[in-house]
Amino acid sequence: MKMIFTLKEESVSTMTTPIVQLEDYNPNWENQFAYEKRRIIGAIGKQILGLEHIGSTSIKGMQAKPIIDIMVGLRDLKEVPQLVNPLGEIEFEYVPKPELIDRKFFRKGEWGRGTCHLHICKSNSNEWREKIWFRNYLRLNPQIAKEYVALKKDLASRYTHDRPTYTMKKEPFIKSVIQLARQEWGGK
Repeated sequence: MKMIFTLKEESVSTMTTPIVQLEDYNPNWENQFAYEKRRIIGAIGKQILGLEHIGSTSIKGMQAKPIIDIMVGLRDLKEVPQLVNPLGEIEFEYVPKPELIDRKFFRKGEWGRGTCHLHICKSNSNEWREKIWFRNYLRLNPQIAKEYVALKKDLASRYTHDRPTYTMKKEPFIKSVIQLARQEWGGK
């Protein structure tokens, strides 16, 4: 079977600069995740070994950009090309990011106005474990979660129109939380 990869051509004039705008926790984010989970399972369920709600919208009470982050675990990333078209049918567009070695990225929604991000990685890989550890550590440690919110608010005010820098500046905090989780949970 021949796989066809298509990317929507977007000119610079039609692109919207993605801004960093945090919103108070919205209980509807769980419903949005459940909806997308059902659709993803319907489209590619046979390949899925794990599916998780990750990111700030998965942590009750946390302010976040209103983008639902979902992580799907597969046996092997070589399976991703055969998933592009089925995921496209449920409005997830594959976005090639050569810098991402251990995962593949799909977006739902317009560039700069996405409503959902889908991260596909190898199940139980380091990428998989670290995203779960970060989420779970913040869920179990409200004080650390508050520190993360304070950092996000500060960065959002300084980098409102520079989402890549906002994301990059959060990395040291995220890595420190993952290290705490690794030490506390013995790398499990």
